[in-house]
Amino acid sequence: MELDGRVALVTGASRGIGAAVAIELAGRGAHVVLTARTEGGLAETDDAIVALGRRATLLPLDLLEGEQVDAIGPSLHARFKRLDIFVGNAGALGTLTPVPHITPADWAEVVGVNMTAAWRLIRGCAPLLLAADAGRAVFVTSRVAEKPAAYWGAYGATKAGLEHLVLAWAAETRTTRLRINLFDPGVVATRLRRAAMPGEDASTLRRPAEVAPMLADLCGPAETRHGEVMRFR
Repeated sequence: MELDGRVALVTGASRGIGAAVAIELAGRGAHVVLTARTEGGLAETDDAIVALGRRATLLPLDLLEGEQVDAIGPSLHARFKRLDIFVGNAGALGTLTPVPHITPADWAEVVGVNMTAAWRLIRGCAPLLLAADAGRAVFVTSRVAEKPAAYWGAYGATKAGLEHLVLAWAAETRTTRLRINLFDPGVVATRLRRAAMPGEDASTLRRPAEVAPMLADLCGPAETRHGEVMRFR
């Protein structure tokens, strides 16, 4: 129970990697605040956490709603007086299409979820994470940020932008106790992956529960890495 007494915020916690890492963190003792748009999915994650004998807090919201996102940090302070762990997992794929065909609506959603929401969450949660004795922030990224691919322009651009934003924040906090890293899980059987590769045999891919422990390790008080991108192939 290395995380006993610590409070963790996980975005995109209704399914996939977000749900799996929330369950993993709860199993290690953390009280997890679950956020996502889908209330039913959040309830399922909560059920799995309760089955472990732990409790979670559900916070349904849309990351495109800026005022709601801005209120998360102050709300956590008001309720818990602390935040020790932040996992930025939520992501929007948009439509895989040639760059000239990206629609304004798709662009707004992908940029809004993958970059703008991350910036808003950093701005709102940074004071609490810096005040923690072992604050940890981990953001889920993708290999397309490193190797651009045809038709992945919007998604890849936002992941590359996210990596730059997070690594800049890490450089600014290198003399603090806060540890900030990025985690690329590689190819995992998630809903986003199915949307991108509908003909792929998902049974051949790693499951979210297989990569969740690796991500959760980055959230522990013993973690010393900072400003790194961990890519798993």
